[in-house]
Amino acid sequence: MTAEPASSTRPLSVPAPRSTAEPAPPGTTVPPPPGGRAAWLAWSVGVSVYILAVIHRTSLGVAGLDAADRFSIGASALSTFSILQVLVYAAMQIPVGLLVDRFGPRRVLLLGVLLLSAGQLAFAFSSSFGPALASRAVLGCGDAMTFISVLRIAARWFPAAKNPFVAQLTGLAGMGGNLVTTVVLAQALHSEGWTPTFTTIALLGVAVFALVALFLQEAPAGAPHPGAEGAPRPAVGRQIRQSWQEPGTRLGLWVHFTTQFPGNAFGLLWGLPYLVEAQGLSRAEAGGLLTLLVLSNMAFGLLFGRVLSRTARARMPIVLTVIAVTAVGWAITLAWPGGHPPLWLVVGIILVMGSNGPASLVGLDYARSHNPVERLGTASGIANMGGFIGTMITLFGIGVVLDALTPAGTDTYSAAAFRWAFCWQYAPLALGTAMILRLRRKVAAGAS
Repeated sequence: MTAEPASSTRPLSVPAPRSTAEPAPPGTTVPPPPGGRAAWLAWSVGVSVYILAVIHRTSLGVAGLDAADRFSIGASALSTFSILQVLVYAAMQIPVGLLVDRFGPRRVLLLGVLLLSAGQLAFAFSSSFGPALASRAVLGCGDAMTFISVLRIAARWFPAAKNPFVAQLTGLAGMGGNLVTTVVLAQALHSEGWTPTFTTIALLGVAVFALVALFLQEAPAGAPHPGAEGAPRPAVGRQIRQSWQEPGTRLGLWVHFTTQFPGNAFGLLWGLPYLVEAQGLSRAEAGGLLTLLVLSNMAFGLLFGRVLSRTARARMPIVLTVIAVTAVGWAITLAWPGGHPPLWLVVGIILVMGSNGPASLVGLDYARSHNPVERLGTASGIANMGGFIGTMITLFGIGVVLDALTPAGTDTYSAAAFRWAFCWQYAPLALGTAMILRLRRKVAAGAS
């Protein structure tokens, strides 16, 4: 998402614009990113890794009930798979941002593919809870290396005003990976079995690794590269501290935190069990609704990308609207008498949650537009932690409440248990909204 540190013989002095609508300041010594076909080609190669990562990340979302049977575990232990994966992802964001700033996105993406494939292959052959849990941690580490790297490539190839749109396209492409999971993987899991299905996913990494190694050009010709001899390298602690002290970075983190977690927790783990066990749908019907979540996400990604590429003023209205509609939608769904809302209402809340992922990318735009180029990877990593921390809190909270409300020895969870468990979402939602409103004033005061 940033330009690389400059060499001593060719200084780079292009700070990030303070908003997506403002031009770069005077004194630029390096031509602006060119865009064009070469830019789209570089982005396409990079985004193939992100699509693969989303397939790996969301694979447990359609295999949750199978995993519970395979490893003989309950809801709390099942949620530990996704929690650990998300925890590793979140913890790796700052280190990955630093790696991208110093060594460039191509090397980080190649390492990410290796870790994704190794983690998924180990998961395919795991027959007990411990090894399977460790494999999801490795997978989360590889997943963490993809999104920031792709945004970094986009920032080097595309003009600043186009970055919000390209970021939304990146998220939309990732939803294509989610679509593969809900449509193809879910069917393969039940027709081919656990080990063949997850082994095949792991082996997809071979082709993607070759694609990146052979064809990815991470920056336009003539642009400075990280690691060049004499290139300045700021102290790690100072880089993290300066990124965090910028209110726009912290606002980006809380925007990402508050908008992403409802749809993320639903799609990663609890959506299928809720639809099957609480709402009485078949697995095929539940899979169709999860596919609808992905399609809704894609549609909102295109809409928000178009709006944000025209004006940065739409960022906060989009964020607050998505938060409010999600909160009200879940309130109506959970308050429905008997805990069994009609199908049209379930479809409605799933469509609403499709806006969560695209809205969370606004947080990364806040981080990008309020930090100079030399620390954009670090700032983006900090902001990108938010939604996954919120997801982790939500996954764990729902699992704990489900187990607490379910008698020992019971294999399924009641509609009433799911109803109270999903109310847990309002705790992180309230916290995140309060922080957004507080930091929004700070950012506005700093810009005035």
